[in-house]
Amino acid sequence: MPTILNLAVVQTAPELGAVDANRAKVLAMLDEAAAGGADLIVFPECAISGYAFSNLETARSAAESTSGPTSQALELACRRLGVYAVVGLLEAEAGRIYNSALLVGPDGLLARYRKTHLPCLGVDRFVDAGQALDVHDTPIGRLGLLICYDLRFPEAARVLALHGADIIIHPTNWHWTSDDFPDFINPARARESRVYVLSADRWGHEGETRYLGRSQIVDITGKVLAEAPREGDAILHAQLDLARARQKHLVLEPGVFESDVFADRRPDLYGRLSAQSGTAS
Repeated sequence: MPTILNLAVVQTAPELGAVDANRAKVLAMLDEAAAGGADLIVFPECAISGYAFSNLETARSAAESTSGPTSQALELACRRLGVYAVVGLLEAEAGRIYNSALLVGPDGLLARYRKTHLPCLGVDRFVDAGQALDVHDTPIGRLGLLICYDLRFPEAARVLALHGADIIIHPTNWHWTSDDFPDFINPARARESRVYVLSADRWGHEGETRYLGRSQIVDITGKVLAEAPREGDAILHAQLDLARARQKHLVLEPGVFESDVFADRRPDLYGRLSAQSGTAS
């Protein structure tokens, strides 16, 4: 498996409920990012549907199955371009809807991730929660997916890292008050497990809801490699060396100063992390 990956993080402004127009915009920007040399292209949370739905019925009208028009169009585009893409949408299955992200490659649909942590905000008030945190071993690297609020929970990112993720792919719709994510949370999640973090955010407004922009690509050290402005469509490009994310044992001075963010853990002390309690003791 090659360790050098060219990628793009796309910032755009979906229109609430305008599924066909949003899909067309995603496909156009997919072409543009691929023309810039990207092998992996990441789009925002709910890039196809929009996010700030006020009730379940209107949200349901913008949802589709994983074999629906968006998945089919992405499969054709990724096959034609020879790229991988992660795109957020509302997923419909068995009468339920989920805030999901699709991972698509030249060989078709590879995976679907359903948001596992749901705030009382926008469409997340009406969707069902996902039940799995998986890492996907692909020809371009080991990819873990989280959506927006998921990244606020260090346990979720750590689980992906412990299961071998080189990159945490993070489609998001940051509320305009959420500067703590690009300022602090993204760098912390990257540095604490030595993984790359790719946050594809949206910008603009949906009714009274305003979004932050500031999409990011963050290095394993917590350094921000690229960041989009608060407003405007943008495509961020970067080249990542995945071998760096796989090196958890650091030797600054042999036998004097060494650290290993996995081997030095103390799981025997962490039992409370899985306790079903909403309060700390």
